[in-house]
Amino acid sequence: MNKTTLVIGASENPERYSNMAMKMLKSYQHPVLAFGKRKGEVSNIKIENDMSLFKDIPLDTVTLYVNPMNQVKLYQDIINLKPHRVIFNPGTENDEFQDMLKEKGIEFEEACTLVLLRTGQF
Repeated sequence: MNKTTLVIGASENPERYSNMAMKMLKSYQHPVLAFGKRKGEVSNIKIENDMSLFKDIPLDTVTLYVNPMNQVKLYQDIINLKPHRVIFNPGTENDEFQDMLKEKGIEFEEACTLVLLRTGQF
């Protein structure tokens, strides 16, 4: 089953893990959406900087590549998207946000999207 995934913290920089994740998700045939500070494009995936563009799209997964301090302003936007789950990649772990997700019945896990894909656990 394809899992539409929103990468938050998307970057055109090929050395960033968010960039690698976008490419790998696409190679595993998952529909990929991307949100970042700056608009751009990676492997024909548009990076948007307006979260409201995703509000009517059913999301399976939101995968985070922004540090906890920069997540605060995104809490409500992400909750409003009603994803099935949120992945906190290494360095993005955030107890406060995880508690909010738990209250809303949104699953979350602390994991590496790249590893989950490679090991068939995505």
